[in-house]
Amino acid sequence: MSKVKVVACSGIGKVFGLMTREAVLEVTNHLVPDKAETVCLAHVVTGDKAGSEKVKGCTCITVDGCPALCSAKSVENAGGIVKASFRSVDEMRNHRGVNAGTATALTEDGWQIIDEFAEKIAAKVNELAEEE
Repeated sequence: MSKVKVVACSGIGKVFGLMTREAVLEVTNHLVPDKAETVCLAHVVTGDKAGSEKVKGCTCITVDGCPALCSAKSVENAGGIVKASFRSVDEMRNHRGVNAGTATALTEDGWQIIDEFAEKIAAKVNELAEEE
């Protein structure tokens, strides 16, 4: 069985990008490493053969920071099958007024949000892994 590919946006300069990367790393390194792995979005975007081949025809979850959906669009363009898409900006709507941090560092509250966000993504990984 192939692992579910979980691809984070590369959002630089905003806390939302940092949140996507940290949540994906929590999912793939700690919560469900036996069922999920991450793929570098930069390799997918630039058309790197190895990066594109990692997602082509595979079940993918994308995690974007903003409404531009760079990860989701790029994975789809590379032939990945996006079965679920998450956005950290949506996750922050559940935590209005909370300071999650900056583009380079999360606050304690930010890390708590990441834990919740990662749990949601991991639950989707488990669901998709059971389907295959």
